[in-house]
Amino acid sequence: MNFRRRAKPEVFGFQIAPMVDILLVLLVFFIVTWNFALSENELDVKIPSANKAQEQRPYVGQVVVNVKADGTIVFQRKPISPQDLLTKLKELAKLFPDQAVILRGDQRVDYKHIVDVLDICRSANIWNVAFATGKTE
Repeated sequence: MNFRRRAKPEVFGFQIAPMVDILLVLLVFFIVTWNFALSENELDVKIPSANKAQEQRPYVGQVVVNVKADGTIVFQRKPISPQDLLTKLKELAKLFPDQAVILRGDQRVDYKHIVDVLDICRSANIWNVAFATGKTE
């Protein structure tokens, strides 16, 4: 004979403190990543405007290549040589075959510098290149 009583499982209910901790960590994560996604648009590159331009929201993982008025290439907020850009874009193309690149060229830059960056993208096997424009005010 078994005289032991079975212990009833205790129902603790919903624990709110761990849920609040998780939500705060997620909130901080999204704020930080949003801030990094916007940082590429704050460079001193004045992009040309277009009448039919639509404002796109930046997303995490967005690859932006800036070309300043003097032809300097800026990638991830640092000036970079064309050969180093080619190396980084090849690494990205290996990891993400459909990786898109947004090209932000200053409105005063020579067209040759834009073509050079397009050639680098093509050499890195990146075919999805978009040109950034501003909205006419």
